[in-house]
Amino acid sequence: MAFRLRLAPENTNINFFAYQWAMLVTSCVMMAASVALWAVMGLNFGIDFQGGTTIRTESNQAVDVGAYRQALTGLDLGDVSITEVFDPTFDADQFVAQVRIAAQDGSEAVTPETIQAVEDALKAVDPSITFPSVESVGPKVSGELIWSAILAVLGASGAILIYIWLRFEWQYAVGAVAALVHDIIITIGVFALFQIKFDLAIVAALLTILGYSINDTVVIFDRLRENLIKYKTMPLRDVMNLSANETLSRTLMTTGTTLIALIAMLIFGGDVIRGFVFAITFGIVIGTYSSVYIAKNLVLMIGLDRTDKPKKGTPDEYANIDA
Repeated sequence: MAFRLRLAPENTNINFFAYQWAMLVTSCVMMAASVALWAVMGLNFGIDFQGGTTIRTESNQAVDVGAYRQALTGLDLGDVSITEVFDPTFDADQFVAQVRIAAQDGSEAVTPETIQAVEDALKAVDPSITFPSVESVGPKVSGELIWSAILAVLGASGAILIYIWLRFEWQYAVGAVAALVHDIIITIGVFALFQIKFDLAIVAALLTILGYSINDTVVIFDRLRENLIKYKTMPLRDVMNLSANETLSRTLMTTGTTLIALIAMLIFGGDVIRGFVFAITFGIVIGTYSSVYIAKNLVLMIGLDRTDKPKKGTPDEYANIDA
């Protein structure tokens, strides 16, 4: 006999609407708090969006941030940020720091001569220091990248809205895109709260979250559309509960297996990709929540036209469902 792993009982009967108003209020509060955090604390933009140069240092001696800063004082670099990087994957004698130099007014990037002067000054403090990477982005390019990132997220959301509208009905599209906006705003709010570096890798993570979240939502919507044809007289709220329960095992299995890989990368992947992986990990959790509790709940609030009219989809598809 074949064995099938299920993370939820085969016939669950969870009432996903029992606390729908509490869930909605909680989500609205989290979104409002996220927007407030953006306004008050701002985002910790990486070199991609801020412009300037980031020099990564590595040494077998403990990082002395004060000594590093003192060595760079006479170079007239303007805004300089020095942070020590901690990671459980580092060796016992591996000490890493990042020196971030803001872009200077009127210049596209820090000059090679300035970078060499910084490296010489730090070598005077610690002769064993090395410089594994140097990244430079001019302020003009960084401004263009910000707009490109915004357009990428808006474009992806707009394309998803059109797709769901054509694939289902406009009520589904509104619920799905509202859930996506919910996920993105709260995820960025968390980055503002903890001041995690926000760069192009995080934008890629946000786009990944959009795709993952809408995939989960579409699975529930597909089952809902099938059940609306099967159970023509059942109240819409009950049909939605049934659909969410029938897809619950799939939702938990997909989310669980994805999180196993992400958590392993979060712990052992190193500090270079930690922000990216954290964004996807948090986004998948909040995306699963919004698929189950936000998207379909909004569709219920808007209402669906259940009159006997031609449905979107192929005739054979619906003939098989009725059978």
